[in-house]
Amino acid sequence: MTTPDLERWRLVLGLPAEPATGALSGDAAERDRMLGWLYGRDPDLDRRGVRAGSGRNGSDERTGGSGPSSLTTVDWLDAVHRLFPKETIERLERDAVEKYEIHEVVTDPAVLERIEPDEALLRAVLRTKHLMSPDVLAMARRIVEAVVRQLMERLAVEVREAFHGTRSRRPSRVKNARNFDFHGTIRANLAHYRPDERRVYIEHPRFVSRTRRHVEQWQMILLVDQSGSMLASVVHAAVTAACLWGLPGLRTHLVAFDTSVVDLTSDVTDPAELLMKVQLGGGTDIARAVGYAAGLVDNPRRAIVAVISDFYEGGDAHLLVRTVKGLVEQGTHVLGLAALDERADPSYDRAMGQRLADVGAHVGAMTPGKLAAFVAERIGR
Repeated sequence: MTTPDLERWRLVLGLPAEPATGALSGDAAERDRMLGWLYGRDPDLDRRGVRAGSGRNGSDERTGGSGPSSLTTVDWLDAVHRLFPKETIERLERDAVEKYEIHEVVTDPAVLERIEPDEALLRAVLRTKHLMSPDVLAMARRIVEAVVRQLMERLAVEVREAFHGTRSRRPSRVKNARNFDFHGTIRANLAHYRPDERRVYIEHPRFVSRTRRHVEQWQMILLVDQSGSMLASVVHAAVTAACLWGLPGLRTHLVAFDTSVVDLTSDVTDPAELLMKVQLGGGTDIARAVGYAAGLVDNPRRAIVAVISDFYEGGDAHLLVRTVKGLVEQGTHVLGLAALDERADPSYDRAMGQRLADVGAHVGAMTPGKLAAFVAERIGR
């Protein structure tokens, strides 16, 4: 085994592997020190008999002692950017923010100037903005704006693709591949099916129009649970609402809730500002939020209510089910989304989800692009 291989195994396995791999030196020893500063915080080390607070090289990086001088967050971040490749840096920064909740990463101006804006950092800013001084909050706002801009650019493409050329069922004389009506063509040419060849010969291809003479007005009401576990969905709901805003035939509302309900529709065009106003945590009264949405509906058969929540109801569960049932019975499309983000990996109260599904709600998880496609399909009918 080569020396680089031995160094990698030593970095992975820690100090106990040193008799087999040999001691680290130079940059490898410095990498081990940086890993120890972060992952030495893991409470699992105590259960495995590793001294709490110790770095992986045996020194106490966080509390001082006989080892090298203690690192500050700024020192650690500078070293990480010097010693590791980009993919590893992103993972280390993400773990510092999300796994170990090192608040200095988002409350220290020197660190904020150094760190690369990404979604993990955005979520950390939203969780800790109440700890920030006005100067730090101004810097954090720039990070929020940068990440939201990246998300907008990415999600806007998905939304445009979903809504671009929503097809009506009117025949079209414009004969191109994009307008080709596959099912209509098959039905129109079944008389030309030859069983011996198992082929349908197309004599009369059909095409449909990609424009509509009249676009009927629809409402899209997004209800977003502000509880901490739903933060990724809060971010994506804000950006999705901004992408949907102003589309022909669609009027979008965005409402955030915990035990109270806050209508954020007036801020939809500025999702960064909107996110800075979100107050995370607190209880959850989904029934109250759904009741508020029911009051916003103008034309029940032209309305979609998307409830984005983990469905752990802190309010009146029976009232929630009754209100959703009433919406469905009047013709409103009700979506119960346990996640609205790019992973669409839900964790939610499945019993409540089943109760809502039993009264006619569509319950599951979606990416923002899938939600846009769902809305576009309904509007395009």
